[in-house]
Amino acid sequence: MGSLLYSSSQTADIYPVSELFLRHRLQVVEELWESVLRQECGQNMVDLLRQLRDLCSPEGQATNDQASSAVKLIEQLNINEAIRAARAFALYFQLINIIEQEYEQRQQLSRYEAETEATDAERASNVNYSSNQREDDAPVSKGIAAELLRKSYLEKAQVKPKGTFAALFPYLFKLNVPPQQIQRLIAHLDVRLVFTAHPTEIVRHTIRDKQRQVVQLLQKLDALENHSGGTSGGYAWEAADVREQLLEEIRLWWRTDELHQFKPTVLDEVDYALHYFQEVLFDGIPQLYKRFKHTLSNTFPWLEPPSKNFCSFGSWVGSDRDGNPSVTPEITWKTACYQRKMVIGRYIQSVKNLIELLSVSMHWSDVLPDLLESLELDQSQLSEVYDALALRYRQEPYRLKLAYVLKRLENTRDRNLALYNRETPKNQDSPLYLSGADFLAELRMIQRNLTETGLSCRELENLICQVEIFGFNLTQLDIRQESSRHADALNEILEYLQILPQPYNELSEEQRVAWLTGELQTRRPLIPAELPFSEKTNDVIETFRVVRSLQQEFGLNICQTYIISMCRDVSDVLEVLLLAKEARLFDPAIAVGTIQVVPLFETVEDLQRSRSVMRKLFELPLYRALLAGGYEQTKTESAVVDENSSSPASPCLPLPPPASPAPPPTFPLPLPPSPPNLQEVMLGVF
Repeated sequence: MGSLLYSSSQTADIYPVSELFLRHRLQVVEELWESVLRQECGQNMVDLLRQLRDLCSPEGQATNDQASSAVKLIEQLNINEAIRAARAFALYFQLINIIEQEYEQRQQLSRYEAETEATDAERASNVNYSSNQREDDAPVSKGIAAELLRKSYLEKAQVKPKGTFAALFPYLFKLNVPPQQIQRLIAHLDVRLVFTAHPTEIVRHTIRDKQRQVVQLLQKLDALENHSGGTSGGYAWEAADVREQLLEEIRLWWRTDELHQFKPTVLDEVDYALHYFQEVLFDGIPQLYKRFKHTLSNTFPWLEPPSKNFCSFGSWVGSDRDGNPSVTPEITWKTACYQRKMVIGRYIQSVKNLIELLSVSMHWSDVLPDLLESLELDQSQLSEVYDALALRYRQEPYRLKLAYVLKRLENTRDRNLALYNRETPKNQDSPLYLSGADFLAELRMIQRNLTETGLSCRELENLICQVEIFGFNLTQLDIRQESSRHADALNEILEYLQILPQPYNELSEEQRVAWLTGELQTRRPLIPAELPFSEKTNDVIETFRVVRSLQQEFGLNICQTYIISMCRDVSDVLEVLLLAKEARLFDPAIAVGTIQVVPLFETVEDLQRSRSVMRKLFELPLYRALLAGGYEQTKTESAVVDENSSSPASPCLPLPPPASPAPPPTFPLPLPPSPPNLQEVMLGVF
């Protein structure tokens, strides 16, 4: 059988071990791909693709004659043949991408293991990687895919490789960075990754699942074969069986539509985004924390690791309404419920696993009084669980406790489903968890009992880490709206109320700021409960009201950021504060709010005058107090400043500086003072 990648003359080449893995995998996938095309489209299609390949350069630099010949060949195809050829190449390169990712992951894992096992000095020296890679790490195959992989690999080899935690901390130790500086930096770590909304996302879950299935089958094949293609981990028939499964999966993939046959809704977008949490992030982020903690303790065992939720997530999907009329207040509410449904479903499965795992018997292990007391309380609140399981788990307190926990989670899930559908929850008096903190408290009690009796459970520790990171909300929702929508809404409201002598939109910027500042000094309501306005104005008002409802149901953390796109002036920010005040998200009397307004300057002109706009905002006492946490906080800070300025300086130690205003919850926390080049060092390693 011919190959698109390899000629017969290559069989005599001597390849390093790591290259044999890549070469063999590419050959396996290509043979399977050709076999599928031969079955589905016939040998003529395979021959056609070979011709097109011969007319193309692996470097993408085909000559004019080659390009012209390829165009003529393509022009001879009818529409059905052209579609099949395009799909065949698309499938081919998706399969090649899977191989490339697997190969790169192997290389990264090898480097990480080498760094972890090295001594401190060796790990420090590993930060200064040489651009000269080992010979057995560089791909040398020929052909389209292999040449592209080789070029990509060599380009990456010329760039300083990214480091790992295992390389970073020994390097900081080698530079004699003060540990207290590192500790302050770690304590302030607040990484927030935000999923932005992309309505054009159309990749189907079905295709992603098939890609994942191909990866799993290839990994299974790796366990059964060595790099040279022989069997090492099993019988030859087992490897052949896995190849047959791969062939079946690729053939099913070929017959599957790549795209949806309908226009995705906003909730479809939400589902697409949550796919990454389901498959990767929900399990991956706790592993990131464990790796951070482990590598930190290897070099600085006396330093405290960061909080488990040092890396959290935000999302615009289902809440970004700038230019998307499909994102309504109701959709935002359903998005929050949808996220809670997903995360509680994962917790339910984890608790079921723990019930199977924690089979500790009171015959062989002590139990602390607080666990027994909680079981008595659970019995009174969830008698049906006690009646069903007390006999089975009469000597297994952890299983019985987790059965109560499971029932509360299921009740919480059922209530959330009713709220999603805007129905009145049934059995509202049923015991449930009103927040992730309540669930976390029970898990920690179980962990504490295990620890005090000399036991540990990694599954439980992992679940606790997930709850600390994701809670019941999974991600924070960021609201975003274009600035003119707020001005237009206020213009209609004020015209209806006949408060101003002229339309709001006709006021100058100075007049707007003056009126908004005055209105923000009072708690007097401006917007009536019933909304007799246009659909657009009602949507703006209802958006703020749904944020209030979200915070009441899910906690303040669910939604604290309101982004103003195309922000231009001070009035754009004050308009949002006024609308927030009407929804009881901001109390002007004490300057305390549960939402942070984020001006987004986007055009060149707006960016050039953003400094002036922000200076004017900071000069407003109301805005300064909001950032500081209220007027009382501002007074306290002023008193500290006055006391420090009037007190004599200490002859031994300088007086502490006044406390800075608390940053908005979604802004990056300020970095502590660092020694010269500390941040550059960290950025250089990562």
